[in-house]
Amino acid sequence: MLNKELEKALNDQIKNELYAAYLYLSMSAYFTAENLEGFAHWMRMQREEEIAHAMKIFDFVQDRDGRIDLQALDKPQSDFESPLAVMEAALGHEQKVTQRINELYELAVKHKDYPTQTLLQWFVTEQVEEEATAKQLVDQLKLVGDNSAALLMLDRELGVRTTAE
Repeated sequence: MLNKELEKALNDQIKNELYAAYLYLSMSAYFTAENLEGFAHWMRMQREEEIAHAMKIFDFVQDRDGRIDLQALDKPQSDFESPLAVMEAALGHEQKVTQRINELYELAVKHKDYPTQTLLQWFVTEQVEEEATAKQLVDQLKLVGDNSAALLMLDRELGVRTTAE
């Protein structure tokens, strides 16, 4: 049986993961409006990945006889100054997610909930990858600067992503 404090925290994380999907969809819309379809595609893949993360927690809560309590999502940011600003926002968001996952893990340790710790270890590892990827794209966009040709090359590269994970 899942501890009630952990159950609530996991439900909160389901909301956070779904918000991330909503945020990445908003970012995809921004890139589409800017005619950067590769970036838009990449963000849609991120959206799918975040939904998969939410469902991983959703299924776990149910498998542990917990109760799902879906919550309202906040409106995501939709206006951005530049592709770099979008990726910096994505990196900042991933850093917040990492902090939340770490706090959840600490809560699971506090309650000596080993199955939840095992689940969250997957997320701890995943967040290392998420932050590294976002940081790499921020760094690449900084290198691109105002070079339109380089931006289009990066856009083309991002457009070939085939999987959400």
